[in-house]
Amino acid sequence: MGRLFGTDGVRGVANDELSVELVYKLGETVTYILRKEKDKKPAIAVGRDTRVSGDMLEAALMAGIMAGGGDVYYLGVIPTPAVAYLTRYYNADTGAVISASHNPMEFNGIKFFNGDGFKLPDEMEDDIEARLEENKGVRPTRFEIGRRYDMKDAEEVYIDFLKGIEELDIKGLKIALDCANGASYRVAPALFKALGADVRVINNVPTGLNINHKCGSTHIEALQEYVREIGAKVGLAFDGDADRLIAVDEKGNVVNGDSIMAICGLDLKGRGLLNKDTVVATVMSNLGLEVALKEHGIRLIRTKVGDRYVLEEMKRCGYSLGGEQSGHIIFLEASTTGDGLITALKLLGAVKRSGKNLSELVGIVPDFPQTLINARVANNKKECYMDDEVILKEIKRIEEHFDGRGRVVIRPSGTEPLVRVMIEGDNLEEVKREAEGLARLIEERLS
Repeated sequence: MGRLFGTDGVRGVANDELSVELVYKLGETVTYILRKEKDKKPAIAVGRDTRVSGDMLEAALMAGIMAGGGDVYYLGVIPTPAVAYLTRYYNADTGAVISASHNPMEFNGIKFFNGDGFKLPDEMEDDIEARLEENKGVRPTRFEIGRRYDMKDAEEVYIDFLKGIEELDIKGLKIALDCANGASYRVAPALFKALGADVRVINNVPTGLNINHKCGSTHIEALQEYVREIGAKVGLAFDGDADRLIAVDEKGNVVNGDSIMAICGLDLKGRGLLNKDTVVATVMSNLGLEVALKEHGIRLIRTKVGDRYVLEEMKRCGYSLGGEQSGHIIFLEASTTGDGLITALKLLGAVKRSGKNLSELVGIVPDFPQTLINARVANNKKECYMDDEVILKEIKRIEEHFDGRGRVVIRPSGTEPLVRVMIEGDNLEEVKREAEGLARLIEERLS
């Protein structure tokens, strides 16, 4: 069996790969490890999104925790980043969220945070996996059995925390929200109404079956149309667990994570708040972000794909802003993880301070055309392109040809016999031609 934990917890189709039995074992095993480490009854904060499978899986997870001798601080339906914050607020030993984020409703997942609200390191996840089938001996009985405590003020506590993120005057500002029929469906409208905005909302009636379905940050078309229809000044689209944000300007144009990072990065630098004048992004962020930041004296550092790698680099070097093109953005001095609501507040603050419309600010980021081509190769040769002199020579030729106005990114698929070839530059036809040629060469050399 491959590694159970992926880059964002354990995920799979609910009641299939992600079975009740597996989730129960995860709850019991995490509790077992915490009991041994801390030599006391641990407390684990548990929250979830709106998926129909959430009822089933939260019951299994909480049963495993309590059977393992841990207490559950139950948070209910609430955004993933709220679980990270509330784990610290309630002084829990660990946080757990049941969600598959932006994935379709049939999927679900389990993600754990440590007591400080950060995602677990690989070593801790490996330890959990190694102990899943371990005989844990006599289970706790009598007073050592865990209990569930309903944290009925969790939503209010989280909203109060968010209200303190920015000194923001948005009274009367018409804002359109798309809550993806997910975990933000109560919190997001309540937050922006509390700040005095004129709030209009779509996709905030979750049925358990409609999370992320043709809505939210992964299907922005609905919000674009709604913004134009009602004349909103800005649109804010969250994903199913509200750790991502994609915005829409007053003209109905999409403002992705790269543009949000550029706008917020320039705002922070102008106020002396951008640590080391650096932004962290992944290799998939558009070259336009790098160009825009460089023109304003800001350095861009790139990591592997995945917000955990962005966060690792930020923590390692003390950077304050980082994220992904998908809208998963981390303001490390405000939160330990990506938070779509914090990103929305920071973006609105930057727009307000600029005195401009969002559409004017987006113009600072040139959009370099990107082409992604999959090269089909033998599964055991996906990494071999790094040792093939012919392929490396061709990559070097392409990069020299673009001379700083283009970029080549090669990324082996984690699950399929594919090598993904992404090329971007300032000429779309040229980018397509080079990407297709390089993909053919990789197939010829590695198949």
